Amino acid sequence: MDLINFRVGQKTISLKILDILLTERFEDNLTSLPNDNKSFIGVKDYMETPTPIFDLGIILNKQSTQDTKLSLVNLFSEWEQKQHEWFFALENSINQNQPFNHNTDIQQSNFAKWYSSFKTENEDLKAIIERFKIPHARLYSRANKLIELVKKGNPKQALIDLNIERNSNFMQLIRLFESAKEQIILDYKPIIIFTTKDGRNPHIGLLVDKVEDNISYKKEDIKPLDKLTDVGFDIDPQTKNMMRGLIKLEHKHSVLIDPSAIFRPDHLMHQHAEETAEYGLF
Repeated sequence: MDLINFRVGQKTISLKILDILLTERFEDNLTSLPNDNKSFIGVKDYMETPTPIFDLGIILNKQSTQDTKLSLVNLFSEWEQKQHEWFFALENSINQNQPFNHNTDIQQSNFAKWYSSFKTENEDLKAIIERFKIPHARLYSRANKLIELVKKGNPKQALIDLNIERNSNFMQLIRLFESAKEQIILDYKPIIIFTTKDGRNPHIGLLVDKVEDNISYKKEDIKPLDKLTDVGFDIDPQTKNMMRGLIKLEHKHSVLIDPSAIFRPDHLMHQHAEETAEYGLF
């Protein structure tokens, strides 16, 4: 059986090639219709046939990938703001000859702990995160020397050195924040998969993050989900109905999806999952 793998958030899903009519870049140009189902995001024509489009990220992850990425961008903005506050507090302590009450131990920095444990499969973003370490550590180290200068009665030299840090390590950190946020946004290029039940007419469209690869599998390579769902996994009926098994990849599993089990176009206003026969693997 020939399958195509797609990425949806942190998950990999597989669809049979025969279930796919076409994939195209998502241009955010869908026609909205009144509907209470959060995963239904609109209608788009396929060969002049209005086709309902569903966000697979919402179905599988309870949140669209776009919202997940925007949340991550906002998190980077929050850390960036905290670095501004830390630097301005250091500047104020030097100007006012007052104790600096913020942390200057890089080992105790919450931000350092966060980026050291940050995980992503985006190699470009991973490289940017790695580059935070040197300027951040240098800035903390330099802050201790500036504080010592003030204690020794040399605040003017401390301010001179602080301006050097502002234009070097601190600005490097700020540029890295902007690069990280830009990379997160640029990395999101979702596509629509137009699926079919008869090989000719569109059934529904699925919004996914990207295409990964093609694979061929035998029936015995697909592991049933029965044992997983029987031990207490809380999977909503819509999601459970479309999952047909797990496929072992090199370092993870892919979930085999039956798109015909998600929705029928004439059920758009009612959100009833279609009752289908056992998914024909062969």
